[in-house]
Amino acid sequence: MKKKRILLLSEGFGAGHTRAAHALSVSLRQHSPNVQTKVLELGTFLHPTIMPIIYHAYRKTLTSSPRLYAMLYQKQNKMLSRFSQLALHRLFYAQTAEVIRQLRPDTIVCTHPFPNAVVSRLKRSGLNIPLCTVITDYDAHGTWISPETNMYLVSTPEVKNKLLLKGVPQERIQVTGIPVHPSFLTRHDRNAVLRKYGLKNMPTVLVMGGGWGIGPKDICEHLASWREQIQLIFCLGNNEKAIAKMSAEPLYRHEHIRLLGFTNEVDKLMDVSDLLITKPGGLTCTEAMAKGVPMLLYDAIPGQEEENCQYFIENGFAEKIDHIGVIDRWMDRLLHHHDELKSRRQSIANNVAQFGPAGWTRAILQTVNEA
Repeated sequence: MKKKRILLLSEGFGAGHTRAAHALSVSLRQHSPNVQTKVLELGTFLHPTIMPIIYHAYRKTLTSSPRLYAMLYQKQNKMLSRFSQLALHRLFYAQTAEVIRQLRPDTIVCTHPFPNAVVSRLKRSGLNIPLCTVITDYDAHGTWISPETNMYLVSTPEVKNKLLLKGVPQERIQVTGIPVHPSFLTRHDRNAVLRKYGLKNMPTVLVMGGGWGIGPKDICEHLASWREQIQLIFCLGNNEKAIAKMSAEPLYRHEHIRLLGFTNEVDKLMDVSDLLITKPGGLTCTEAMAKGVPMLLYDAIPGQEEENCQYFIENGFAEKIDHIGVIDRWMDRLLHHHDELKSRRQSIANNVAQFGPAGWTRAILQTVNEA
């Protein structure tokens, strides 16, 4: 039997979208022997010199002009939509059509709005391939939505309702949860992980800042003041400057502190951590929920991360760091109510356990079979 080809398109604006695409790719291959998958960050693949400039400008806008980004996020008028589509047309349209012609996918899955918009435009011009859109946040921003999408995979019933209010037909929406790699749905040997990273069996906090690096300096320094009693793992991503700077500071030179760069073993680190401190990215926080790790959230990007933050807090999975006392209260909990926090892990993990790879795979293969 000829294998079905599934092309998964993402974009490099943050690492979560592409991680979701890879999670789907692995799940599809594990649950269906008749599936062949390929993951591409579309912009980077087509324009490897231009896209790093665009990513840098995007990051700079977020850090230096968050209010501007918030305004753009809230603007869902037709003028902005037409401008975005025109830019995407100029950069990607013809080349994407050629990539699709060469790869001949039976279904296209998009985990980021940009490739989703490009493929939607191609479909309006005659492309006859099913399009599955996987919304990787706990919100339904207008940039995700197009009449050409055959199926939406969404995180929660609340996001489904938002799509319904925007006119998306109910039969085109499935609540599947945000896809996470199967490794986040299994438990690793705790002692083996502790040995590998030279960690001690003691209350442990994992600190992440996404693919761009670490969080605010004041939070990191205050956490380090607890280093005698609390073990700290700082995941610094690809931020080499932060790694060098923190490594040189005496504050972080301690047997209970680990400074790590980019790693593909966050799933293992979460298994030995009692608390995650992170930005409220949709994928990272869903991975933490799958592991049952409670979260403290900081520096939500205006727009999608604010919506994510609200969801996690309202459902009791996280708390916002709105003052430094929040950290001290949680450190005290880790020291004096450790067993109580451990008992919460399963209740948090159950929120993701109701979904899983079988559901994601079934929803995507449905679009293939209906083509």
